[in-house]
Amino acid sequence: MEFEKEPCTKLELMLAAWEALDCESVGARELRAIQSAVARHFGASAVDSPAAIARKLADEGAVLRHPEILEFDAKWRDRTLAKSSLRLDFNTLTAAVQSMEECERVRRELEQRADKQALGKLRDALALIRQELIFSTSRTTTSETDHSLAKEIADWLEIWLRTPELFSDWLDLRRSSTQFRQRFAQ
Repeated sequence: MEFEKEPCTKLELMLAAWEALDCESVGARELRAIQSAVARHFGASAVDSPAAIARKLADEGAVLRHPEILEFDAKWRDRTLAKSSLRLDFNTLTAAVQSMEECERVRRELEQRADKQALGKLRDALALIRQELIFSTSRTTTSETDHSLAKEIADWLEIWLRTPELFSDWLDLRRSSTQFRQRFAQ
């Protein structure tokens, strides 16, 4: 991809790459091309998620193909998480507790290293998982038990996303509440 003027910042590069694509709307193909341009110019670790890039382009007036972007973003996050040592499972309460403990360990480690980019990717991944859980609760084929579980874990993720430093204490209180024990008595 060639640019009229050499971009200085990552945002300038993303916008220049979008402009060079000369497209009416933005979807997976365009986001992939923009990610490639960023990786070539700034390195692979500088590549933002497809959803983050799409938000920046939308702020500049891009028309987004939302379903395609959401699907591409989910696949990109799955690949990104698969490359990391972080293995998350939110299919059962026990697995969700272990996954949240692992997220907390990683979050503290990243904060200690002041790795804002990796922290952002962790937050983005958990936000996407939360969206998927919320979406699953709207399906009519979801059982009442699975619906309750998905809603509960989505609530956990919301608390973690808002106040991660308080999450562990909050989760302990939540799990010891009467409402929780009645709903998930096992």
